[in-house]
Amino acid sequence: MQQHPSCIPRILHGRSASSSASSSSSSSEFAVDHLVIGGGVVGLAVAARLAESHPNASTLLLERHPQFGMETSSRNSEVIHAGIYYPNDSLKTKLCVQGNHLLYRYCKSKNVPFSRIGKWIVAVSADEADYLSTLQQKFDKIKHPEQEQLRFLSASERELEPNVKSTEVLLSSSTGIIDSHALMGALESDFLSTGGMVAYRSNVVGIEYSRSSASYRIQLEGSDEAIEARCVVNAAGLSSDRIAGLLLDPLPPDYTLHYCKGRYFCLRGNQPLVSRLIYPVPEKNLVGLGVHCTLDLAGKLKFGPDTKYVTDAANLSVDDITEDELDQACRAIQRYLRGIRREDLCMDYAGMRPKLSGPSGSFRDFVVAEESGRGFPGFVNLIGIESPGLTSSLAIADRVEALLHHPATL
Repeated sequence: MQQHPSCIPRILHGRSASSSASSSSSSSEFAVDHLVIGGGVVGLAVAARLAESHPNASTLLLERHPQFGMETSSRNSEVIHAGIYYPNDSLKTKLCVQGNHLLYRYCKSKNVPFSRIGKWIVAVSADEADYLSTLQQKFDKIKHPEQEQLRFLSASERELEPNVKSTEVLLSSSTGIIDSHALMGALESDFLSTGGMVAYRSNVVGIEYSRSSASYRIQLEGSDEAIEARCVVNAAGLSSDRIAGLLLDPLPPDYTLHYCKGRYFCLRGNQPLVSRLIYPVPEKNLVGLGVHCTLDLAGKLKFGPDTKYVTDAANLSVDDITEDELDQACRAIQRYLRGIRREDLCMDYAGMRPKLSGPSGSFRDFVVAEESGRGFPGFVNLIGIESPGLTSSLAIADRVEALLHHPATL
């Protein structure tokens, strides 16, 4: 392995930059073919895909934290979604449906813990039952061939979960749960084993494009040296609009993120009220899918997330909840689940979602864009990758690889 410059403070594994990489404009610079910014589940999936598909090219992953997945990827519901809720022609739907299939296949091949326990989507009124019928018809048009059709449960089947209140229940059998940390560990291992390079504690503070060399100079915090890259993928999650703004000046208004905090609740004593994922019908004008009920692989019950827009992406405290907010979350859960008392609810953890829509905004799709139209070929922005980003991660990786190397196939 070559001696890497001080601008890369901690390379876990790697090899010399490929001879196909651009020649450095300075002898002190380190040149690579692919550079991925962000070590969450999406960044790891993209880096692994590029390294696997292009073994003769060099790929470097930069992450500003000491290890992978320390933001959105490790603070979510850990649900493998089916792709039910979003517009049929949206990237969220297409990538989630494709990603659902790819993720189950990957977990089986890499022994990543998961459980396909299924999800009940619960209606408690006639209007909500009509919504479920519409959802069922929609899913039949978009589902992957290996996904089972959504189906309504009989009255006797609904008795399997006696604590669930319902007039109708729609079963999504292709929904499951996953160990997100094990998934990220497997992706990092795949990346490193194919010659990829990872640098943690590497915060990107500058990006410049050289038209003469058709390459990007990446500046890291605390270093006078730079990294040169032919292709750059911005998978920086909560910081993705900041990273995009280092190159795109001014930043397009539709690339601006809103930080949406979601707090999760648990029950004192971890009462075994249900054995499946239970989702209410999303309320009208509500951001997200509501306060749903999920299980982790250890059987722990949790409720969430709620929705609170904040200005500080690092604000993950669960101590800021008000009595009114706790009452509101409790009422939302009691609407579809028996045996819930306010005094039994306690705070568990909080996550942060990088949303492109504000508190009163309408649906906004994932941004997965190669910026050659703005004069920056080989630069891909991934912005607003919130739920179902974990489920979609492998499909996003496939799309990024195609954008960079096979655009005619898209």
